[in-house]
Amino acid sequence: MARRPLPRILSSSSASIVRSREIARTAADSATDVLHPLITISRGLRLIIAALRGKWAATPKERRSPALFLTAAVVLVVALIPYGPLLALITVMGAAGWKGREKPVVKTGPDDTELARLQALYEALVPYFSVPEDPNPLFAHGGEWDRAFSEFAFDDDGRITRLRVRYPAYFTDGEADARARIEQLLHAKSGRGREYHFAWDQEGNQLDLSVLGALPTSIAAQRFVTSPGETVLGFTDADAVQRRVPVIAGEESQDAPPVIWRTGPRSTEPHLLVAGRPGAGTTTLLRSIALQALKDGDLLIVEGSGTGEYACLTGRPGVLAVECGLAGALATLEWASHETERRLISANRARQAGHPAPEDTRRPLWILLDRPSVLADLAAADGRTDPQHLLQVPLRHGRSAGVTVVVAEQFDTLDDLSEPVRSHTRARVVLGPASRDQVASVLGVPPHTTPTPDAPPGRGYARLGTGPVLRLQVPATPDPYDEATTEAHRQAVLDLLPARDEPVEARLMEKQTNGGEATLTGTVPPEAAAPDRARAGAAPVEAVPAEG
Repeated sequence: MARRPLPRILSSSSASIVRSREIARTAADSATDVLHPLITISRGLRLIIAALRGKWAATPKERRSPALFLTAAVVLVVALIPYGPLLALITVMGAAGWKGREKPVVKTGPDDTELARLQALYEALVPYFSVPEDPNPLFAHGGEWDRAFSEFAFDDDGRITRLRVRYPAYFTDGEADARARIEQLLHAKSGRGREYHFAWDQEGNQLDLSVLGALPTSIAAQRFVTSPGETVLGFTDADAVQRRVPVIAGEESQDAPPVIWRTGPRSTEPHLLVAGRPGAGTTTLLRSIALQALKDGDLLIVEGSGTGEYACLTGRPGVLAVECGLAGALATLEWASHETERRLISANRARQAGHPAPEDTRRPLWILLDRPSVLADLAAADGRTDPQHLLQVPLRHGRSAGVTVVVAEQFDTLDDLSEPVRSHTRARVVLGPASRDQVASVLGVPPHTTPTPDAPPGRGYARLGTGPVLRLQVPATPDPYDEATTEAHRQAVLDLLPARDEPVEARLMEKQTNGGEATLTGTVPPEAAAPDRARAGAAPVEAVPAEG
């Protein structure tokens, strides 16, 4: 059976399409040649306008009005002189043509330096991602890096900012030590001094490396929009949490992703442990928590270092005591233990009678301890009870009694913490420069980022219970009595403090006038603490004189 020829329209379609493409390409090239001067001038005008906008944005507000006046004067003079507008037009077109004469080069791939860096990184991963038994290894010496690196990006300095690595399925990515070795290698080869985030996709056998930007340090102490029982520990990355709270950062208002710590009867992590080096910001975090707790709770503060970091809270309504000495700390913590038992008994009796819990048992009570190991050493030398032993009842029954314990300690004295403190503080925060092993020893798991050797105060990691490890930046909450504090931060803290009672304020002013020490020790005077203790339903603690 003979084949019938194809219709003419089908047989000649390919030739017509090719000829049409050639005609369109020729027309486009001709139009580009004809319109090349106009394209050059347009490109130059865009560059000039962009430069003027950047210069205007960089001009201070107080200098913008004189600049506008000078520009208007120049335009008026040019408009009045003969042939002025024509000469101005020619000048602008000439400047635009000169500015747009060079077409910007579009980068379509890595340059020689970046290729060398990718190849070196590929070669460094060969011993970790290859075995002799593999017949077709993905990683091999002298192999092609583009088979293993599917995505990558570089910064202006030629350093890697984003990288996706494909690795063989037989790599033991389920072992923490194996992952840590790869992360350490990539950190060293990609450039130190930056914080890298590693995302392991064990199902797809892929590893994503990305460089994290620094968390903002411009958020200071302020009233955060939270519900009762919620405390803002700090702020983290935008993709780490789903919630946002409005904050004021510098002079601008924005929505920031917070790290929320929930306390109260239904909290799974009712107590907090903060660890860090000296100057890392642990006291700043405790001071921030204290300012938020004063909104609807009472405070007991025990400062082991005795440097007066919490002097601004003395005598404030809701602050039951601020202790710096051993005797005062023991008396205060003993009262807190009895108060916890009293709350438990009152709430239990009310439930048995079919009544709601009394009001004085529902008001939160916060116990803040800064450096309890110092007081423990003093107690051991004096043959007295370790103050941490008095925390057993608040730690074990604090969630039911509405008592929250926050402990801050330094890395070198973490071993001095008692077992109840370590076992009941399931919410953890690590601040300041720390190694992966130090972070893992406190949080229970290593972070998914590489800790940087230099970190600003208040920068670290947080983990609430068994949740993920989050980067953290504590809001700036300095001591308002510190001379090195900026006026804006000092005023921000003072605005959050409730007004002192007049007798206490007068005594403090008299002490400062008479040349008293700046470090404030001892408890709150009984007449100042009595109203709060009566409201809490407990007898006031007698004032204990400062030691030493």
